[in-house]
Amino acid sequence: VQLQASGGGLVQSGGSLRLSCAVSSSIYSINVMGWYRQAPGKQRELVARITVSDRITYSDSVKGRFTISRDNDAKHTVYLHMNSLQPEDTAVYYCNADCRDYALTRYDLWGQGTLVTVSS
Repeated sequence: VQLQASGGGLVQSGGSLRLSCAVSSSIYSINVMGWYRQAPGKQRELVARITVSDRITYSDSVKGRFTISRDNDAKHTVYLHMNSLQPEDTAVYYCNADCRDYALTRYDLWGQGTLVTVSS
């Protein structure tokens, strides 16, 4: 079971991007999916996450600019809509999922990371 993230790129300050993350194979359930980011020289930090009951948490730095959403499809795709991007949003963004397969094995999955670069 893997996470496949996509959607990063280069954008000008004030622009928008959408990141996507999907689970690569069938799973039984997902407890939480979220996005984290790591800027050069900094620790990885939570950006946003959404639970199975649609409880959403945002970091203070992205509230009002970023929106997390998910599809209840077979791949449990989660999206991060990023608006009003600023240079300080430049980072590698990682998708994360807390999930179980049909054997009820629990996984804490991380995607491969996708680079978001915001130019001033």
